[in-house]
Amino acid sequence: MGLVSQAVASARRSQTKPLISILTLAVLLLAFGLIAQEVVEGEPLGFDRTLLLALRDPANPSVPIGPPWLLDVARDVTSLGSTIVLGLILFAVVGFLLLARQRAAAWLMLGVVLGGTALNSFLKLAFARPRPDFVVPAVQVYSASFPSGHAALSAITYLTLGAILGQTQPAAGIRIYFICVAAILTGLVGVSRVYLGVHYPTDVLAGWCIGAAWAMACWALMRWLQRRGGIEPPPYPGGAGQGTAT
Repeated sequence: MGLVSQAVASARRSQTKPLISILTLAVLLLAFGLIAQEVVEGEPLGFDRTLLLALRDPANPSVPIGPPWLLDVARDVTSLGSTIVLGLILFAVVGFLLLARQRAAAWLMLGVVLGGTALNSFLKLAFARPRPDFVVPAVQVYSASFPSGHAALSAITYLTLGAILGQTQPAAGIRIYFICVAAILTGLVGVSRVYLGVHYPTDVLAGWCIGAAWAMACWALMRWLQRRGGIEPPPYPGGAGQGTAT
């Protein structure tokens, strides 16, 4: 009876996880669609203007609120979502996966980030939303505003990396830790873009939504390929195709 109960519970979990993933993905895409619709209909939004100005000195909107060192911190944090930093992280992760003989996973990681970069660039061109012009940006920017590339690409890179690292650990607590760290980094990067005055809050929200949705879709693809042998299983006892944890 114990074995039967465990089998039933395992079957229920295997059916529930894909459903939760699909629902989460649908919610993220719906949220992005709603934000995009609002951006197309009216810009800037009242929410955007109110929040951006709330982060500025009322007497001098060109100066962000807070002590002078906070501006330097924001610049440092925002660099964690820059193309250069994310590119270095991608290079290091792909190199590690290749050395660990996880070649298919390495190519998938490369495809996830590069594909997400192409998607974000396409969306920027499609919406062509100008940057905020009623505050002085604290860093130089050159591309369109919607959606935030820093928010989207940090979500794609860090969440995918957190998922890959999580699969190397049999303990659920450690896997959750990796995902939480990835989510915190993604959140900080997005907030820093608004604080620096280079993005509307809706740019960042949309970037988070599309980035997380892309990462989830690619993560689901990776799990599907692992179950069918198209990608190497996680390198720990108890991972997919590796038997039972001891």
